[in-house]
Amino acid sequence: MVTTPGRDTSARGGDAALYDEAGQARFDELIAEDKRIEPTDWMPDDYRKTLVRQVSQHAHSEIIGMQPEGNWITRAPSLKRKAILMAKVQDEAGHGLYLYSAAQTLGTTREQMMDDLISGKAKYSSIFNYPTPTWADMGSIGWLVDGAAICNQVPLCRASYGPYGRAMVRICKEESFHQRQGFEILLHLMRGTQEQREMAQESVNRWYAPALMMFGPPDADSPNSAKSMAWNIKRFSNDELRQRFVDMLVPQAEVLGVTLPDPDLKWNEERGHYDYGELDWDEFHEVLKGRGPMNAVRLERRRTAHEDGAWVREAAAAYASKMAARDERIAS
Repeated sequence: MVTTPGRDTSARGGDAALYDEAGQARFDELIAEDKRIEPTDWMPDDYRKTLVRQVSQHAHSEIIGMQPEGNWITRAPSLKRKAILMAKVQDEAGHGLYLYSAAQTLGTTREQMMDDLISGKAKYSSIFNYPTPTWADMGSIGWLVDGAAICNQVPLCRASYGPYGRAMVRICKEESFHQRQGFEILLHLMRGTQEQREMAQESVNRWYAPALMMFGPPDADSPNSAKSMAWNIKRFSNDELRQRFVDMLVPQAEVLGVTLPDPDLKWNEERGHYDYGELDWDEFHEVLKGRGPMNAVRLERRRTAHEDGAWVREAAAAYASKMAARDERIAS
């Protein structure tokens, strides 16, 4: 049973409320029975804060993640590839909107989340702070980055917070398409010219380790994982998910004909899993702190897009206000 002593907030809007013993008991019961917490339910303040952090960071990652692939829309090698890539980037925008909406049910606002992102206060997945200099990177992002996302996100369909879990169902269906699309790009390149095969392998070499680090630091160094798992937000630890991903990649790499850049990668009969080499966690933390190859560029482009789109938001708000006033007049 999970308990959270002390002062908490009510379920809607973050209004201050005294610790609710009955609410806590009901919350603990729902978690113990592996049932869903809904926005109208009482919840501990720590649970709410953990969800706001996780769901908003997930939303930010979807929005920032549009940039590395959007970089190739105008340079895709064919009209077919361009159309598929445009559809994928549009999917990522939709994922961000689903997740921002889920976070808003926890009492935070879309404006606050966006301000936190463009100010650099909020974090997003470190993987999107790497450059995409070749077309093969569209394949590696699909196969490795979206593949890692699927491993991480499918269990989130069972997250204890209802709006988050329900949003993940559709997101995971679309991410599965994205992963297959990336695999197909790499397969096409590996069946092409020597230059194309080399480009594909070079891209996989760059994206392999950052993709493995997407699951977060080792369990011993991950302060948020244990709490999220106790609350049934997460279902598996960072290291468990990373192992699943490696075990999935090896046979797929054999089909593609690419070599995973890890000399320590080998089957461990006793464990029934693949062993893999140490990752560069110093690099991970540097990128997370904003000192990666593309951090500054990603945030500046998001900030500029947000500022350039201010007139659209203002017009939409004015229209909504006008319609609300009209509906009020009709009702009266």
